[in-house]
Amino acid sequence: MRRSYQTRKLERHSRKPEQLLLVPMIDIFTVLVTFLLMTAVFSRTVILQLNLPPSQTEFRDPPPGLQLEVMVRKDLIQVADRNTGPLATLPNTSGGPNYDALTDYLKRVKAKFPEKTDASILLEADTPYDTLVQVMDRVRVFEVSEGLNAVQAELFPDISIGDAPATAEATGAAPAAASPVTPIHAAASGSGAHP
Repeated sequence: MRRSYQTRKLERHSRKPEQLLLVPMIDIFTVLVTFLLMTAVFSRTVILQLNLPPSQTEFRDPPPGLQLEVMVRKDLIQVADRNTGPLATLPNTSGGPNYDALTDYLKRVKAKFPEKTDASILLEADTPYDTLVQVMDRVRVFEVSEGLNAVQAELFPDISIGDAPATAEATGAAPAAASPVTPIHAAASGSGAHP
């Protein structure tokens, strides 16, 4: 039997509106958030505290022992003692600064001065930021293999940053000859042992 147009119209108006079910949507979002949290890689931000060298208003006698400085120049890295002068000159390789030679030399310095923890990094103008970070990492720590794992060992973690002194070429004087890697000239303070 056919229903009349009026009856169908009344049925349409008398129907309750459909309800939106949010439970399945909430379930999907819960699973999605859980999956994203489980697979997310959280990067650790490492913050290093750098100490600026104090301004020297009056001259004071330097303390006995090594005052380690690592000078970063465009064509070389130079390890020096503030009191006695250059200890090692490490020319750049074809790939850039010789970071491996720097690490090897600093390990020898640390063996002679095990209690020493501070070092100054002196930079020429326009030194790339990546070079600064690489030198800081090499001065602070080095990696040692223990079985299948690599462990970081401490070298000189208390780092100060400053400007490198002008070279002889920049001041107009005769350039000094670059010396190869040489042993440490200063004696370990208090031990009486000479390198």
